[in-house]
Amino acid sequence: MRMAWLFSLFLTTPALAEDVTVFAAASLAGPLDEIAEAFEQDSGHDVTLVYAGSSALARQVAAGAPADIVILANEAWMDHLDAENAITRNTRRTLLTNRLVLIGSWHLSEPLALHDLPDALGARRLAMALTEAVPAGIYARQALEEAGLWEALAPQVVETDNVRAAQMLVAIGAAGFGIVYATDVAEERRVSVLAQIPEDLHAAIRYPAALTPGASTAGQAFFDYLDGPIAQATFSGAGFGVPSGE
Repeated sequence: MRMAWLFSLFLTTPALAEDVTVFAAASLAGPLDEIAEAFEQDSGHDVTLVYAGSSALARQVAAGAPADIVILANEAWMDHLDAENAITRNTRRTLLTNRLVLIGSWHLSEPLALHDLPDALGARRLAMALTEAVPAGIYARQALEEAGLWEALAPQVVETDNVRAAQMLVAIGAAGFGIVYATDVAEERRVSVLAQIPEDLHAAIRYPAALTPGASTAGQAFFDYLDGPIAQATFSGAGFGVPSGE
C-alpha cells in the first residue's frame, strides 16, 4: 500500500487497472490504512491512499486528479464535486459520522466546560483546522459561534491545513487547546479530551463517499469493501459512527 499527503500538488499518472487510488479526508488516516491493507491481502489489488483536508482534495479531484474513490468529511465539498460532474452521483453515500472534542495537553485531566474556555486559554493559542475551508474547522467555528464564544476567541485561533495538524500543535505545546474530531485523539497520547462539543452547536458531521466516473473495477471492489464487516468493524473500533441503511 502506498500513502501520500496532498497539499498543493496531485498525482499526475492515471491509476492502473489493478490499482485503486483513494482521496480521503486526513482524519481517516489510521483505520483506512488498516482497511486498505486487509483489502490488498484479500484481493491482490494495490491501494494508494492520498490524505489531505477535504477542501484540497475536492479542488484537486475537480481539476482532474486521478482518483477512483473520494471520501470527504463534509457534504458541501462533495456537493461541489457533484456539480462539477467529478463523481458518479448514484454511488454517493454517507460512509461515517464523527463528533468534535476540546483537547488540551496530556497532563490536564479536569473536564472543562466550553464556556470556560476563554478564561482557561489565557494568552495561549486555540488550534483548529481552517475555519473557512476544512470541515473540522468549519464545524468548530459553527460551534463557537453558536455558543457565543467566537468573537472572544478568534484573535487567538491558529488555523492549520488539516485537523491532524491542529492536534499536533496541542501535542507539542504550541497551542494550549484545540478542537478536533473525537477519532483523532485515540492514537495521540500527548493530548487529553477535556470536553465533548455539543452536537447541536454545529451541523452534523458526515463523511460522504463516492466513486469517480473513471473508477476502475478494482476501485468499485474497494468501494464495496468499505461496507463490509472488516471495514465497518475497523471504523467502529476507531470511534467513527457507522450509519446503517443509507
